[in-house]
Amino acid sequence: MKKSISLVLLSFVFVGVLQAQQKKKQDQKAIKSMCGCFEVAFNFAETFEYSNDSTYTPSKTKHDKGLEWVQLVTDTDDKIMLQHLLIVGPSEQPYIVKHWRQDWEYQNTNLYEFDHDNKWKFVSLPKKEVEGQWSQKVFQVDDSPRYEGTATWVHVDGKSYWENTTDAPLPRREYTTRSDYNVTTRTNRQEIVANGWIHDQDNNKVIREDGKEDVLLAQEKGHNMYVKVADSKCKAAQEYWASHEAKWQIVRIKWDEVFARNKDLLLEEKVDNKVLFKYLFDDENYNTAEQINPVIESFVK
Repeated sequence: MKKSISLVLLSFVFVGVLQAQQKKKQDQKAIKSMCGCFEVAFNFAETFEYSNDSTYTPSKTKHDKGLEWVQLVTDTDDKIMLQHLLIVGPSEQPYIVKHWRQDWEYQNTNLYEFDHDNKWKFVSLPKKEVEGQWSQKVFQVDDSPRYEGTATWVHVDGKSYWENTTDAPLPRREYTTRSDYNVTTRTNRQEIVANGWIHDQDNNKVIREDGKEDVLLAQEKGHNMYVKVADSKCKAAQEYWASHEAKWQIVRIKWDEVFARNKDLLLEEKVDNKVLFKYLFDDENYNTAEQINPVIESFVK
């Protein structure tokens, strides 16, 4: 009788492990399907405002388009790294902008959550809390942190999507034009569709000060559509990455060393009146670890 019960329990465990492995493979497939060449439509509109200031001016509705190559950089069982490269300018002489990066980590317990004003809090989560989940870590163009969160990929009714709410700095389209709020609370939903993928955002524009309750200034809707096109359209970005990959690996290794300190992170906005990406985009003077590492460290308070 005891042997029968043990066999039943063992079979349940085996089935559970098998289902978890199959689910993980579905997750990996969904994440990697965001790679390739895409025509992208970026759409943002402020939906509601809550300011008591009669002179408040809402952000203008934004519609923009671009061609973007999403490069698979790392593909291991528990980590998938995707680098976005934006292609701008005329097709006969395109210019490549190293854009944002997204790292996906399976059952990751260590996160840097954005607080406000260039500060990220180190958070260590219990293993049980992230079971079966993937964290999405999003990085700036200079590979400094932006935001991250953890959630479960959902595969149901023919849909595959991941959704999470987390705090982030202002997007660059707002950072250069607004100073009346300092935190974006983002609900990000990334859904895989037949012709590519959709990045939906429901964002709160928040004023945050130490020792005070958050103030909701306004809300915003973002709807970015990535439509898959032939990889050959993004040849210039592929060539850029082939020639610059080694440099950006040095940058990532240095940032990984900073993150591995596992403590709150406060970054300078500028050093010698210059933002970090201005240094790192200078291929002539910043190409080696000896040149790159000190400048990154100079931005860490």
